[in-house]
Amino acid sequence: MEIRYESPGVRGDLAAAHARYWRRLARPGANWSGPERVALAREARHAAGCAYCRRLRAALSPCVLEEGLHDVAPGNVGRLPAPAVDAVHRIVNDASRLTRRWYERTLAGGGLTDARYVELVGTVTSVVSIDAFCRAVGAPLHPLPEPEPGAATGYRPAAAEDDGQSWVPMVPFDNSGTPEADLWPPKRTGNVIRALSLAPDEVRTLNDLGGAHYIDHRLVRDTSATRPGGALTRAQIELVAGRVSILNDCFY
Repeated sequence: MEIRYESPGVRGDLAAAHARYWRRLARPGANWSGPERVALAREARHAAGCAYCRRLRAALSPCVLEEGLHDVAPGNVGRLPAPAVDAVHRIVNDASRLTRRWYERTLAGGGLTDARYVELVGTVTSVVSIDAFCRAVGAPLHPLPEPEPGAATGYRPAAAEDDGQSWVPMVPFDNSGTPEADLWPPKRTGNVIRALSLAPDEVRTLNDLGGAHYIDHRLVRDTSATRPGGALTRAQIELVAGRVSILNDCFY
């Protein structure tokens, strides 16, 4: 898939990173097939208009179980387990109020494992971020790719462990000597990166898109670092990032 932006000033590396993502999305992942991954992306786009989500968002607590069903995206009926549809919709519409209790109840509903949940989270956040960029520059949303055949690989990092810092197991902070050593420099990352490491390719995607949308994750702690060829200073980048995080109720 080739991506081009007509808006003046849009850097070529952004279009290239977006094109790489859509190609990756179409392929089988570790826990979802290509058609399922594209279905997750389709559901993420559709969720913003869900009437049931609006009622849940207005409720005093997201744990309120009022009667109703999510508005499922056309073409997705029967394609995804109901707990996966619910997870996509709640992550899109009410992520800041999700709890461990909700997560555990969601997995108990069937059709989701901890690793499938992590890949789902990575897919939703990637699609939402690219779509938000398109809206910001006045570009149409990219068409979803045609999924590639093949089953999910089933890969799970052998080093992943439950260290009590996340709802899901994560690759250790010191990832040296593991197949996931490329995800971050040993002992030099944050849980915001490690959180997706049960599905390592989702961290690779996060690093790829983050390097284009924000800054290379290896340079975040260097306050003098900025993006080569970028129009903003590092201080301006952080001001925008902080403001967007607040508006999105970001935990970090």
